[in-house]
Amino acid sequence: MASQPSSPDEPVQAAQPDEPAYLKGHARAAPMQAAPAGPLRGVRVVDLTRAVSGPFCTMILADLGAEVIKVEPPAGDLPRFAGPFTKDDTGRQIGGLFGSINRNKRGIVLDLTTPADRETLLRLVDTADVLAENYRSGVMERWGLSYEALHERNPRMVYASIRGFGDPRTGSSPYGDWPAYDVVAQAMGGIVSMTGADAAEAVRVGPTIGDLYPAALSAIGIVSAVLHARETGQGQMVDVAMVDSIVSLCETAVYRYSYTGVVSRPTGNSHPQLVPFDIYPTKDGKCAIAAPTPNHWKILCDVIGRPELVGDERTESNGARVANAEFVKQVVTQWTAERTTAEIAEILGGHVPVGPVNDAADLFTDPHVKARDMLVAVDQPDGARPVVFPNCPIRFTSTPSGVYRRPPLLGEHTQEVLAELDAEGGAAESP
Repeated sequence: MASQPSSPDEPVQAAQPDEPAYLKGHARAAPMQAAPAGPLRGVRVVDLTRAVSGPFCTMILADLGAEVIKVEPPAGDLPRFAGPFTKDDTGRQIGGLFGSINRNKRGIVLDLTTPADRETLLRLVDTADVLAENYRSGVMERWGLSYEALHERNPRMVYASIRGFGDPRTGSSPYGDWPAYDVVAQAMGGIVSMTGADAAEAVRVGPTIGDLYPAALSAIGIVSAVLHARETGQGQMVDVAMVDSIVSLCETAVYRYSYTGVVSRPTGNSHPQLVPFDIYPTKDGKCAIAAPTPNHWKILCDVIGRPELVGDERTESNGARVANAEFVKQVVTQWTAERTTAEIAEILGGHVPVGPVNDAADLFTDPHVKARDMLVAVDQPDGARPVVFPNCPIRFTSTPSGVYRRPPLLGEHTQEVLAELDAEGGAAESP
């Protein structure tokens, strides 16, 4: 493996003068941990997930210390070979998306269409606290690996599934056998209808929240069910539907319609009930400013040289400012457009909620991101340079979460895991 820095300020690789900025930015990333230290140590997860939602869920568990054994088919998980790859990665075995959401896992290959490999999986099930999968409804049943069959074999094991429209065991859907991706979940769950510059064009949210939000909810459900199983000895199914997750994320639109009959539509970067609460242009970029409370509004008015607006009938209350939102936006924009983003942050920071609009490159130099070690340099195989991923955002005072293992090569740990099963007579050793 490539060497790691001894401190966040030491470069992972010596930056050459002609290196692009994104390579020099590796000096801002924290090193990996030496070993898992999170609160889920001792929890074994058999990971049959693929693509995005399932692997992100099990990545969260692994970041929190769980032992996650990722089971891939012989052809590998879909994103594994899809890239992007660094220029010095000649092996091209771990694409960017795959690497980002499959760190901290051991990887094995099983062909679940064959009886022998299904039997190997069942031996893993005997040792597992959790099995996670995100196949379409009916796939596991065709292999004889249904929730009922696995629950009978290991009653204490938690069985987690993430599907587009859920599992019929917890509530049937007329779309239960439909496949789904992020964009479908975002559209059907309601978030596309309220996202964009205006009502003329519906816009999908950039990050794949149709995958990532159900993954996060599933991780919460799994931990809850594991706690219940350890108290009672009884496992259960945890079922999270992608569309259900987005419906819950659109709680504002739901309650607004229930209370008033108003259908939420895109409002750009502004807020329909809070003003000012927007993205404003600066001399060199954009920044976010939110000052809807009386105190923050007064401070902002004083800073921008418009103290009279505190008592102006058009702007004296949040309700008045909502009714005169365009006027408020013009006033604030006039002030921000004459200053750089850094100047605005310096003036308002700590007094009024404010922040720069960061892009990916900005994250590598943001002082908050560095101070919180939110970027981590992760080793790569075959001498390829380390790459940087977001670190685990869930922090603990006694059991630190984090990244301690690079993503696995296809089948990298198959023999290791099988040897553990043989040595223990079915019960694998702890990581």
